[in-house]
Amino acid sequence: MNRNRFGELEIIVRSPAGEANPTPLLFVHGAYTAAWCWEEHFLAWFAKAGYESYAVSLSGHGKSRDRNMLDGYSIDDYVNDLGEAVQALPAPPVLIGHSMGGFVVQKYLEQHDVPGVVLMASVPPQGLWSSALGLMFKKPTLLQDLNRMLGGVTPSVASVREALFSQPIDDARLLEFARKSQPESHRAIWDMTLFNLPQVSRMVEVPMLVLGAGEDHLIPPTLVHRTAQTYGVSEQIFEGMGHAMMLEQDWEAVAVRIEHWLRQEIAA
Repeated sequence: MNRNRFGELEIIVRSPAGEANPTPLLFVHGAYTAAWCWEEHFLAWFAKAGYESYAVSLSGHGKSRDRNMLDGYSIDDYVNDLGEAVQALPAPPVLIGHSMGGFVVQKYLEQHDVPGVVLMASVPPQGLWSSALGLMFKKPTLLQDLNRMLGGVTPSVASVREALFSQPIDDARLLEFARKSQPESHRAIWDMTLFNLPQVSRMVEVPMLVLGAGEDHLIPPTLVHRTAQTYGVSEQIFEGMGHAMMLEQDWEAVAVRIEHWLRQEIAA
């Protein structure tokens, strides 16, 4: 595993042992996290499958630039970060975005073409409003905890479990994820809620895979379906999984599905 800095952006890179597929993969994290969320399983797995695999930390996240300026960053700033990372890669990548990262990928498609995209438990093009309302009525304590995280409060183990996981996970790992979590930009959250939603009519049409989790409290299957319906594709829901699809116990089933889609849809 290598950590590189592409300019002022943190990139985690895993390379295959042999010849790489000509199309690399670029993974984009969600809110409250950074590139590290792809490091535990996905980067090494896809490198072993033959893909040059990169994960970027958006500005204000992980070891990328200006953590102290996080709250000033907008979704457009994150889109610019993504463009900066794409330009630094050896070839145009497939973009794989989780949660907020999926929203950033959608916004990127308003101005740029890529070989394909995978949206994992992504914020839908209609924004976060429906998700927030659902949490308000069904999981008000979780919504309160997420709002406190915006202000820099470290979440409890119980909140991390409820927000991200459905399958068994031990408290030590939950505590590790709680410690690694970070605040998110209020401005970016409001952009995703109301002020900077994807303009679907402007987006470049590319091969797209839409995935969701059956026990996801943040982006439930109804919202995953809304995303897929908007883009004219069929979603796949992984039953029994929570929001952190790349970290759940059955993460490999998600990786296998993505790899199968890559082999079918993305020309080598």
